Amino acid sequence: MTRTVITNGVKPDPIVVDGTSFALNGRNVSYRFHVDEQTGDLILNHFGGPVTEDPVEITGSNGGGWSTQVHIRREFPDLGRGDFRSPAVSIKHSRGYTLSDLKYKSHTVVSGKPDLPNLPSTFGRDDEVSTLLIHLWDNTSSVAADLSYSIFPQHDAIVRSVKITNKGSSAISVEKLSSFSVDFPHEDYEMLQLHGEWTRECTRTRRKIDYGLQGFGSNTGYSSHNHNPFLSLVSPTTTETQGDAWGFSLVYTGSFQIEVEKSPQGLMRTLIGMNPCQLSWPLKPGDSLVSPECVSVFSSAGIGDMSRKFHRLYRQNLIKSMFVNEPRPALLNSWEGLYYNFDENTIYKLAQESAKLGVKLFVLDDGWFGDKHPRVDDHAGLGDWVVNPKRFPKGLKPLAEKVTKLQAANSDKTLKFGLWFEPEMINKNSTLYEEHPEWVLHAGEYPRSECRQQLVLDAALPEVQEFIITSVANILETVPVSYVKWDNNRGIHESPTPDNYHAYMLGMYHVFEELTSRFPDVLWEGCAAGGGRFDAGILQYFPQVWTSDNTDALDRIHIQFGTSLVYPPSSMGAHVSAVPNEVTGRTTPIRFRAHVAMMGGSFGLELDPDHLPDQDKAAIPELIALAEQINPIIIRGDMWRLNLPESSNYPAALFISEDGNQAVLFAFQIRATTVHNYPMLRLQGLDPIANYRIDGERTLSGATLMNGGLQYRFGTDYDSKVVMLKKV
Repeated sequence: MTRTVITNGVKPDPIVVDGTSFALNGRNVSYRFHVDEQTGDLILNHFGGPVTEDPVEITGSNGGGWSTQVHIRREFPDLGRGDFRSPAVSIKHSRGYTLSDLKYKSHTVVSGKPDLPNLPSTFGRDDEVSTLLIHLWDNTSSVAADLSYSIFPQHDAIVRSVKITNKGSSAISVEKLSSFSVDFPHEDYEMLQLHGEWTRECTRTRRKIDYGLQGFGSNTGYSSHNHNPFLSLVSPTTTETQGDAWGFSLVYTGSFQIEVEKSPQGLMRTLIGMNPCQLSWPLKPGDSLVSPECVSVFSSAGIGDMSRKFHRLYRQNLIKSMFVNEPRPALLNSWEGLYYNFDENTIYKLAQESAKLGVKLFVLDDGWFGDKHPRVDDHAGLGDWVVNPKRFPKGLKPLAEKVTKLQAANSDKTLKFGLWFEPEMINKNSTLYEEHPEWVLHAGEYPRSECRQQLVLDAALPEVQEFIITSVANILETVPVSYVKWDNNRGIHESPTPDNYHAYMLGMYHVFEELTSRFPDVLWEGCAAGGGRFDAGILQYFPQVWTSDNTDALDRIHIQFGTSLVYPPSSMGAHVSAVPNEVTGRTTPIRFRAHVAMMGGSFGLELDPDHLPDQDKAAIPELIALAEQINPIIIRGDMWRLNLPESSNYPAALFISEDGNQAVLFAFQIRATTVHNYPMLRLQGLDPIANYRIDGERTLSGATLMNGGLQYRFGTDYDSKVVMLKKV
């Protein structure tokens, strides 16, 4: 059960300062630390459920060992002063020293939340968020560190970032900088993370934290398929519905590192930040480096409650798009239906077939561009963002105008037109490479290694940023495009210097900010060979992300449930493709595929209707209508994971509308079992004293639905139910 502390009938202020003791208070979280009077260090007292004062804590001795600080819960551990655990910051000074001695100097409390320069960040009104700035100073090196703590009380979310400023007279370099660092007391913990690869992103993994250093990260230049920049720490007894859960989500799209270290004395340190192997950031006198921010959420009511807090915070206080709370149009993407095999007539015919099915948005994917080096396969054309004159003799505008006049079946709406781009990449077979080979990321005379026949443009260069902005804008200003799919299909191999990785990402954030601000009426979707850049940083600009190139419905249940640990379902792109699936070869029923895809905010089709079995094609209009009915609840509602796919043959999830008056239940059977009873499915999150009408038929109370449950009969393998509930 969630615990709320109220003193004398009044909840504590979001930020309370008592001398040099500091408290950040949410509805159901307290974060408290103080300044050690003797050392000037920041010491953490508590991070967890609400408290009204510092807990009684007996600080143990250092054990007589070598470390003088291993027993201390340090708030911003630096390097070289007797703490042999992993540091949050490492600075290399001009004379080669890596020692730091950052001590408390002063603090500031401000209403609201300042923006982070050149980085995506959460935002909020003065009544939604408050910020505490702690100013640290190294008297020997004249380096300043400003720790920014913002508290969103409604979401029990604490957001931290760090600014390092060189106020000395010589150049330094920041070798490591963690956005969030926290030392937990001696208890047993487990870590919950999301790992994977291309086509199997966001696989949940839960493991015990033992003595020593454990962790994960990305060296790819991006957040990556391999590990998501998210960590949850839980008690061993924590479940979806009960127990303590801490979540940490890095608002960053580049390489990252997460470290969890259990010290010999049992304290547990957690560090979240940029990857130090790809940093080494130089600071001339007067220069500063600001870390990406890390969002931390606490829940005493289980993992599911933690997830819903992230979902609400990101929808309300991170995503800037005007579409964040708007239902998304059902779309058809041309890729898996046609690949590169099309011309203007083929595309228009596919758009006509889409309209007949009730689709509202037609998306032309890869292959529409390139003149001297036409994009007829993946060996050429990237970088040349001009329309292929052979495929589209009159250009894209006349085609898009024809498409946008098509009437969607069973609707008063006409189709919208969408387009695919991959602007960060370049083929050697391109006019751009012939003219500007120096724009490609490379390290001196080392070979420029291709992946998927492409190289990476160096977005750290202002001229490359301007080229990308101009190339995309030229198309959007001349063609009626309502949707952009922004792809990125390889990691960074060669970088001239370690700091160029972060400079690249800052350059791309500038590009995203410019284009999304200039074209706010465009629905932008992020993609990186599927879910290779599904992170909180990208969500600042793109309200939805293509969750995975794997559209197999069974695999997608796992991927989408995993992604929902931290990211709102409204941000997931999920499509129905043809079978056998091109990745897994698995055949599943059209209804099962569609029901799985409806759990994402952007529902669509990835197929050619002409190649579908007649019965599947006939079923699609009804499935689109159901997806459109459900979509507002997915976009703005709360998700409750009822049965997890890794532990149940009957995975299920419930989405409840923002006002609580409607809900939609997704229930699945993976494998059929003969002559066997079906489990009771107990719902969650309903009003126990309210009554709910189920699919317009029987009525049951919320208490009965949550404590008694529902039971459904399933048929074959890969069977599914979508059930509508309405409060009466």
